Amino acid sequence: MRSLRIERPELPPGIVAIPVRTPLVHPGDDLAALVQRAVTGIAQPGDVLAVSETAVAIAQGQSVPAEYVRPSKIAYTLSRRAGALATVNQPESLQIVIDQVGAWKVLYASAMHVAGRLIGRRGMFYEIMGEAITAIDGYTGTLPPFERSIVFAPQNPDAFSQSVFDRTGVACTVVDANDLEKAKVLGASSGVNRPNVERALLSNPHGNGDEQTPIVVLKWRADGPSPLLEEAA
Repeated sequence: MRSLRIERPELPPGIVAIPVRTPLVHPGDDLAALVQRAVTGIAQPGDVLAVSETAVAIAQGQSVPAEYVRPSKIAYTLSRRAGALATVNQPESLQIVIDQVGAWKVLYASAMHVAGRLIGRRGMFYEIMGEAITAIDGYTGTLPPFERSIVFAPQNPDAFSQSVFDRTGVACTVVDANDLEKAKVLGASSGVNRPNVERALLSNPHGNGDEQTPIVVLKWRADGPSPLLEEAA
């Protein structure tokens, strides 16, 4: 089992990440029980578990095959103009956004995005769309048999994280991380230092390919209180 030393200027040295391989997660799985089995003998109190948001969402049934979505002409037209790494470059994903917020809002956000770029301001489309965009993961790069599934945001990530803590005694988070050095804690059990966990995951130890490691165990291997946990009052 490999371990990765986390070296970031924002964090003290001593944090190690251990990616944990699991069976493929399916809709309806008891993911908290799967996590408990997977980290037995690896994680202990004082560690922090980072569980991929995609695994949580799939277990909750928060996904739909792209073949079930029929993109409109607007979805096709706008998706062709999106960047290669953008979720909305997939017409099926963009159609789901259109269905949620309406075509006029998507067209307005697109126009403001173009106008913003002309004055040197980027990302206005995503600012205007907000949760309607961030709640959807496109299907590119997802493991089979979900490589053509659109995955939505997990439900109640705080509650899921707390349920894992209750089973294992180990702090838990649900995280959205990628290879672009972006990481966000969507939910956590009590006592987790969310900003520091996000910093520790910027290198994405989960991986974005076929690693099948939706769990990462973060360990503090130095003296003093762990920067991954809030100090008790």
